[in-house]
Amino acid sequence: MKFFWCKNTRAFRIAWLLEESGLDYERVNIDIRDEVARGNAAFRAASPMGKVPALADGTDGLWDSGAICIYLADQYPRAGLGPPVGHADRGRFLQWTLYTNSVIEPAMMEKFSKAAPNSASAGWGSFTLMLDTLRAGLGGGPWILGDKFSAADVLLGTSCHFMRKFGMRDQDAVLDAYVARCMARPAWQRAESFDAS
Repeated sequence: MKFFWCKNTRAFRIAWLLEESGLDYERVNIDIRDEVARGNAAFRAASPMGKVPALADGTDGLWDSGAICIYLADQYPRAGLGPPVGHADRGRFLQWTLYTNSVIEPAMMEKFSKAAPNSASAGWGSFTLMLDTLRAGLGGGPWILGDKFSAADVLLGTSCHFMRKFGMRDQDAVLDAYVARCMARPAWQRAESFDAS
């Protein structure tokens, strides 16, 4: 399995996930800010849009974080990254795994661009509604599925961290405690060391 990665990008979240998984993988550094490096044939086969994170696992090339999370959880169930099909938590797992790309990131763009919220027409509702919904979702336990850490926490935890880091949200007891739990995980710390090197 090849993981195409670039320092200080969204690829951090998949580095963290792979470190959590215990799976064998090769981390391939692709400087996406360099057009020549982005032209690497193996990278473009895995990521036609030239974006990271990207994963090549046999004939499967994936370049969307949510898809990578679901793929790894399903393809490698022994890694314990998410509930299997048929499990009572499967629907919640899918909902929260897709929440970052379908709700958090569009809401962040709304806030960044200072667009007026229009929860009637925006699929993500609004930035405030996105945070309120996430905060409520975390009310059932230390992780989004309660006591069980999953790939969904990788996406949500990094999103909460980056929103705070870039000044997009204020201090928040629920979200800050969640980020602290994420950052305390050894796999987070190993992935963070990749960016520091």
